Amino acid sequence: MDRYQKRVAVLQLLVLSGLLICLTTSTFGQALKAERLADRKQRNVIFILVDDHRYDAMGFMGHPFLKTPHMDAMAAGGIHFKNAFVTTSLCSPSRASILTGQYMHNHRVVDNNNLVPEGTIFFPQYLQKVGYETAYVGKWHMGGASDDPRPGFDHWVSFRGQGRYYPRKGWMLNINGKRSPQKGYVTDEMTDHAIDWLNNRPGKGEKPFFLYLSHKAVHAEFAPAERHKGVYKDAKWTPPATMANTPENYKGKPRWVKDQRNSWHGVDYAYHSTQTPIEQLYKNYCETLLGVDDSVGRVNTWLKKNGLYDSTIVIYMGDNGFLWGEHGLIDKRNAYAESMRVPMMATCPELFGSSGKVVDGVVANIDIGPTILEAAGVKTPGQMDGRSWLALAEGKIKLDQWRDFLLYEYYWEYNFPHTPTVFALRGNQYKFIQYHGIWDIDELYDIQKDPHETTNLIFEPSLQGKIRQLRARLFEEMKKTNGDRIPLAPKRSHGQALRTQRGSKPSDFPPQFIRE
Repeated sequence: MDRYQKRVAVLQLLVLSGLLICLTTSTFGQALKAERLADRKQRNVIFILVDDHRYDAMGFMGHPFLKTPHMDAMAAGGIHFKNAFVTTSLCSPSRASILTGQYMHNHRVVDNNNLVPEGTIFFPQYLQKVGYETAYVGKWHMGGASDDPRPGFDHWVSFRGQGRYYPRKGWMLNINGKRSPQKGYVTDEMTDHAIDWLNNRPGKGEKPFFLYLSHKAVHAEFAPAERHKGVYKDAKWTPPATMANTPENYKGKPRWVKDQRNSWHGVDYAYHSTQTPIEQLYKNYCETLLGVDDSVGRVNTWLKKNGLYDSTIVIYMGDNGFLWGEHGLIDKRNAYAESMRVPMMATCPELFGSSGKVVDGVVANIDIGPTILEAAGVKTPGQMDGRSWLALAEGKIKLDQWRDFLLYEYYWEYNFPHTPTVFALRGNQYKFIQYHGIWDIDELYDIQKDPHETTNLIFEPSLQGKIRQLRARLFEEMKKTNGDRIPLAPKRSHGQALRTQRGSKPSDFPPQFIRE
């Protein structure tokens, strides 16, 4: 190539780069254009997110000893979504799905370690465009140690990583970009900040508001408020039937499930300790949740005192579920019901009435953004994978007009290597779970007959046609939302890969895999 040709090539490259920049800027600008809905009144919205709150850890769900009067009141005076799920049961990916309305394979926040990709659009940015005043208070977590203010929020109170339940020397909050010492128990202090903003926001009385209250609780290590310590020390806890290390419990299960009982996320070596029994951990968890219930009560009391309760949409949700001994496991990540199913309640008497209603339709974390945007009179942006559930909650559409399957995904993490990459479809009758990159069996459950997922039907002769259909449907659901592109994150160590000699031994290969 001569000098002239080189110059032409460079000029062409520069022109192409300029076009790409223009196209990128244009696309980004269009994505942030809030398209208004003519038939929706703008509502004030409060979204309360709780860490690791499993679906049945509430009084009204028939819990044997846990008392949650304020959560119970939300369900009794509003809507309880009995089939609420997350599309990835892991803190940062689930929180990113809430903020973007996207599956993990699209927002690409694949674990708790890495920053949100540049250019990620959070739904509160659209709220700002249509006149909302917005605030974020609490745990952010995406990006490890980062707690800087993020796009979409006029007011910001957060902390690094998982945060601390109680103040420690040098531990700081980030309040609108400035450091301030944590003063008290984190659940109470975050609620204080939230109510202070509601009382003193600059646009009070003039602008609609959106408050995102994101609690650290009830993440491990569980630490209840002083007033709640020991409340349940004498309570009776009955381990789940599937916790026992018996051949019956592991019959037909993938090998990795039994092997995981002797790990960081298993009952034999929970959090790499053999000193604290699972029962004590669970009671600590329940006592820690009491502070969250108090927070819900304080928020709703403020709304009532200020004459805003009837017109404001309040949504309560867990960011992922939590296993407490089911299948010999603790924590989340997998596609079992206790991991991916979460509590969700909503109140707004003007929209939903106040007599208490149960919604059967499957709703998810990817639906939160579209729902809140519709409540603000904004059409769901094209890049979002979720769908507003307002019409479902208001009874304006029937279940057969809603989703029939929900896609679930989790990508293997180097720091917790005992849970494989998981893809799943959760329908109204069947749940199909498929594993990637592991020498093991897949799973199929009839969740109507077997809600605790005890009997794996993957080798049932009469269901092989159904399994082929579900395998195909799973890939179709992934492909149509670009999920056939698997995101990767850097591996930095062997992770929490320890086992204890006192725990269970590795499992055998499934008999279906054995040949003479």
